[in-house]
Amino acid sequence: MSAPVATATLDISGVDGLALFGPADANLRVLERHFGVTLGARGQALSVTGPAEAVDAASAVLCLLCDRVRSGRVITDEDLGFLFSAGDAVKDSAPLPEDSVVFFGDKRVVKARTVGQAAYVEAMRRDDIVFGIGPAGTGKTYLAVAMAMRMLKDKQVERVILARPAVEAGESLGFLPGDLQEKVDPYLRPLYDAMQEMIHFEKLQRLLQMGVIEVAPLAYMRGRTLSRAFVILDEAQNTKLTQMKMFLTRLGPGSKAAITGDITQIDLEDPASSGLIRIQGILRGLDGVSFCYFTDRDVVRHRLVREIILAFDRNQSPPLDGEARP
Repeated sequence: MSAPVATATLDISGVDGLALFGPADANLRVLERHFGVTLGARGQALSVTGPAEAVDAASAVLCLLCDRVRSGRVITDEDLGFLFSAGDAVKDSAPLPEDSVVFFGDKRVVKARTVGQAAYVEAMRRDDIVFGIGPAGTGKTYLAVAMAMRMLKDKQVERVILARPAVEAGESLGFLPGDLQEKVDPYLRPLYDAMQEMIHFEKLQRLLQMGVIEVAPLAYMRGRTLSRAFVILDEAQNTKLTQMKMFLTRLGPGSKAAITGDITQIDLEDPASSGLIRIQGILRGLDGVSFCYFTDRDVVRHRLVREIILAFDRNQSPPLDGEARP
């Protein structure tokens, strides 16, 4: 049986129609496709017709967009993506952030593009240890690198340290050519790539040579005390609990840590032993520690990445962490 059809009428008086609707009504067409509703404007009224739940969701988004236009702002694709990522929570969400910028890089401006990303960025600003857990393509590592670079630029920290566990995914390090650094470089390449998208290559090389930015395997962290540093542990799902403890206890005065990982992509022989899984029950509720969970709504890569994640979720067993997600 088809869902009952509902209609809501929104007052759009004082709203610039072109700014709200977009060129050739492009914004309206995006909203119609996303929510499965039909939009129609007549005079100072905008009608929303479709399934009752879809009408409610679309109306909530349109109200926020109207407020934005009334304040003289321009609606962008990022605004629409941000609101779409909120899902059912959009009705209770605050107005769109006017400053979602994380870092003004040499090559690009890095912004939070979804509600989940905005919460993650706010957690990194507020707390000293932040865990970003979720699927590929949600910006966990990229935003952590951007926040680290911003704090370095603002002189809130003196160093940026990026670490990854060198866990073999189907092949052994011992059989790879080269010395130790050449063996581990492939594991660290995504961290270099993230930084190279934000700052010029020459500047990055200079900061690496000066030791202001350090990219190293997790094993290199043992025995160190990291003061006034922003430390990122990427691919943390491939750590054991002892490694996770070792990493977290490296933090010295004035330091922050961001730990990122995807518990659906664990390369350990015993996935249940992942430090990222076990640490959630140990540190949850500790003041100054935040856990941020990303979903498919936060995927900002190619549109098919979200569909791939959903397809795997439909055909695999539940996540291994055994804990309810927010």
